[in-house]
Formats: sequence, structure tokens, C-alpha cells
Amino acid sequence: MGVIAWIVLGLGAGLLANMIIPGKRSQGLILTCLIGIAGALGGGWAATKLFHIHSLQGFFNLSTWLTAIAGAAVLLLAYHLISGQSGGSRRSGRFAHR
Repeated sequence: MGVIAWIVLGLGAGLLANMIIPGKRSQGLILTCLIGIAGALGGGWAATKLFHIHSLQGFFNLSTWLTAIAGAAVLLLAYHLISGQSGGSRRSGRFAHR
């Protein structure tokens, strides 16, 4: 499967992965799609190079979609952890100055 197909697949995978991950999603649609594309490309690379899975041939193959969604979910989780949007509570109100 070519890079263009992985990019198209990454758009859908990013949106699906964003629905799977719990918590507040404030990164926006464009950033979600970009992270999904990077995750799909990274997941495809990892599957073929690291795990020697050569069944990622077709666009409509289930293993292709699962690889792309897993890669996108990993990158979305990393983005949430790095950007501090992991759902952590912030102090406010009368206990903020303690």
C-alpha cells in the first residue's frame, strides 16, 4: 500500500482513534487528522519493519485499519500527555491559594 493510501487511511483512523480515547478533546479537527495521518504512517512502518507483518497490502484489509487506528491512538495519547490535556484537575476557587 502506498503513502497516499496511508494518508487517506490516517484521516479516518485519526477520527476513529479520537472517538476511542476518553477525555476532553480540544485539539481540533485539523490537528486530529494530522496526528491520525502520522499515526497511520508510523503504525504501518512499525508493522512492516519491526514486526515483519506483510499482510498490510489492501486498503480494505482489517489488519490495515487496526494498525492505523492503533498508531493514531498512541500518538493522540502521547499528544494529550505532553500537552497536559489528559483530564487532570486544576485547583480553583477558595482552595487555589493553599
